[in-house]
Amino acid sequence: MVEATVAASAKRKAYVNMILPLFIISVIAFLDRVNVGYAALTMNKDLNFSAQVFGLGAGIFFAGYVIFEIPGALIAEKYSPRFWLARIMISWGVVCGLMAFMSTTWEFYLYRFLLGAAEASLYPVLYASCIPRWFNAADRARAIALMLTSMQVSAIIGAPLAGMLLEVSIFGLKGWQTLFILEALPAVIFGFIIVYWMADWPKDAKWLTQEERDYLQKQYEDEVAMKTAVKRYSVMDAFKDKEVLKLCLAYFCWITGFWGFNYWMPQVLKSVSGWSNMKIGWLVVIPMAISLAVMLYIGHSSSKRNEKRWHGAIGMFIGAIGLGVGVFMTDPVISLFFLTLAAVGTYAPFGVWWSYPTTFLSGPAAAGAIGLINSCGNIGGFIGPYVTGFVKDATGSFVGSWVYLACSLLVAGGIMLTLKNKTADQEVPEAEAGFTVAK
Repeated sequence: MVEATVAASAKRKAYVNMILPLFIISVIAFLDRVNVGYAALTMNKDLNFSAQVFGLGAGIFFAGYVIFEIPGALIAEKYSPRFWLARIMISWGVVCGLMAFMSTTWEFYLYRFLLGAAEASLYPVLYASCIPRWFNAADRARAIALMLTSMQVSAIIGAPLAGMLLEVSIFGLKGWQTLFILEALPAVIFGFIIVYWMADWPKDAKWLTQEERDYLQKQYEDEVAMKTAVKRYSVMDAFKDKEVLKLCLAYFCWITGFWGFNYWMPQVLKSVSGWSNMKIGWLVVIPMAISLAVMLYIGHSSSKRNEKRWHGAIGMFIGAIGLGVGVFMTDPVISLFFLTLAAVGTYAPFGVWWSYPTTFLSGPAAAGAIGLINSCGNIGGFIGPYVTGFVKDATGSFVGSWVYLACSLLVAGGIMLTLKNKTADQEVPEAEAGFTVAK
């Protein structure tokens, strides 16, 4: 009874003092990633950017990301996740603010590359170095899903805000310039806050009692010991593992569709509807709010049923329907319905997905493998937006590119179904792991 009370209290505090700041970090990160998609509604005309130029600039973000992804994840795992996260936030905030003053195509490409380089390794640090130290395998999908609702929350906040800011001129700046500056400030400010709020390890957390520290620290160490007893992975072993390689390919295909959808969705909706920028900003709240609810449900259902493959794959299949069918719709309301399916399908699997690698990897192997998986996904993040812009310029339509994005999602879902059926109970049974409070 005493142990159960300690466990419940420790978990509750971990949600408040780890998941909450990680949630805020992710909200700010996603705002600064996708604001360019809304800025494009007026920025492209002001700077004479073609669809292909915008697609390349949107995608080149991921080139910087890929180059620095794995080294950053390993540095954070070896030294201090929270200080590395602070460095990431402050540097990306500065670059995002500088984007307000660009005036040429090459400046656009440069700032997008630097933004990716600054943010590189953010999510691998969250998935591999932060959350596994505080939440066991059974709770991880739920915790990650809760943290990643930040993506939809940022859209729910950011889409209407972007729509309004595009109509505002401050100090002679145009709306898209104001948007970049105002959304850069929170990253810099919060980068200093997290150093004092978060902790790198349970044993270092001042907001836990000694019993709670012992419980969470031993929980993590016991899980690592059990994984090591099954198979000891080095970083290179993880890179060569068949499951890791399948995750890389699936994530590449999925994120091709995910970012192709996210960066171009405002412009696709505007091309079909002719609605104002502000109206589009508010209407985007609908698909994002629904996708948020579905992602939470899938994360909870996955943890409850100890199943990951189908919980992730079904979402990808739904996203494929939303993209592949919706692009043929000419009625704005019907188009919005299919965009909602696309949002649900592209977002919903995230909590389940990032709980999977840590079912058989931990420590530097997990950090390196998740960095590799995320890097492969980010190559898709370059291809999806660029192909969409290229095809739009070549054909005058989004049809060909969005059918391609839909096919990418179908392939990703199919690959996910081939993964080994690792479940929380199979991975780290609490009874066997001996999760007890250290005396």
